[in-house]
Amino acid sequence: MPNARDLRSANRPDRERSPQIDEDVTGKELDRATQHQIKTLEGTSAEWVARHLVMAGRLLDEEPELAFQHALAASRRGGRLASVREAVGLTAYAAGHYGEALREFRTYRRISGSNMHLPVMADCERGLGRPDRALDMARSDEAKDLDAPGKVELAIVAAGARTDLGQLDAAVSELEIPQLDINRAFSYSPRLFRAYADALTAAGRAAEATKWQRQATVAENALGLGADEEPDIIDLGWDEEEEAREEERQRRLRAQEHADTHAGTEERAPRAAGAAAAAEATGAAAGVAGLNAGDELASHDGADDAEADYFESDDAESDVDSVESDVLDEADDEAEDEADGEAIDEADLELNDDAGQELSADSERAQHESVED
Repeated sequence: MPNARDLRSANRPDRERSPQIDEDVTGKELDRATQHQIKTLEGTSAEWVARHLVMAGRLLDEEPELAFQHALAASRRGGRLASVREAVGLTAYAAGHYGEALREFRTYRRISGSNMHLPVMADCERGLGRPDRALDMARSDEAKDLDAPGKVELAIVAAGARTDLGQLDAAVSELEIPQLDINRAFSYSPRLFRAYADALTAAGRAAEATKWQRQATVAENALGLGADEEPDIIDLGWDEEEEAREEERQRRLRAQEHADTHAGTEERAPRAAGAAAAAEATGAAAGVAGLNAGDELASHDGADDAEADYFESDDAESDVDSVESDVLDEADDEAEDEADGEAIDEADLELNDDAGQELSADSERAQHESVED
């Protein structure tokens, strides 16, 4: 038995049979996100839901009522999916079933957590004769989180609600938002420009309305509506100051690139000179140490030095320290040699003193013996 608390049209006992599905529809025509949701259903039900959703999208603009019936058929087996409830809401709105559309959008928001359909929900309130509620939605905290197209759509709905209440000047003010830029065209600009022109006309400002109607046409031509690829944003006005700023920025970039190149050349030259000085100091230290080699060894060392020329140290102080350590090692060797020489001289002196003392003792004994004789 159907749930008595579920008031969806899909659960009414007098609901007609599901509409016919075109033979060429497979269900694979859906986008990936929707297909991913439908995969959670049982196999037969998943195919059923997918094919009816495809038919709902195919008929939405031409036959919205039939599209609504296809969406209801899909909801009978996939009513717990956010994409299905979204499809029912959109088709119900297109067919003029505002109460059902509002209910489905609320369910979609509860399942998905998204407020993207807030402008349509506000327009449903208008369709139900409740413009005050539409304005409440336009001033809600959820409205602040909408993207630019969403804010534009909600502003248009709010302007319509003001018109419903007879507040014509307030309707114009509702459309004076940051996205209303006469010199730039976005995807939503033609629709916003025309809504603003209509509000100006209703407020008795015909001259201004004509300008914005003309600008809406300019925006459509600039965007290339109907082409395969549409730009996100196009300049409609001539801004000499902006062009001058761009030229100045390009000039600074070129000057910076030239300065960086020149600085890089100067930096490489001192490094090469430092490497040559290090090699010369190393050769001088080797000469002080008395290292002599044959022609074959000398040619081999020359090859190693040639390869070393390609290495550039990242720390010049380390290179200097390595050269200075060789000279200090040589000084240490010389100091050790001098210390060894002093030690040898002291040993010779001690030996000479001992020998002199022995000779003196022998001389005294010989003199004593001669006196006794």
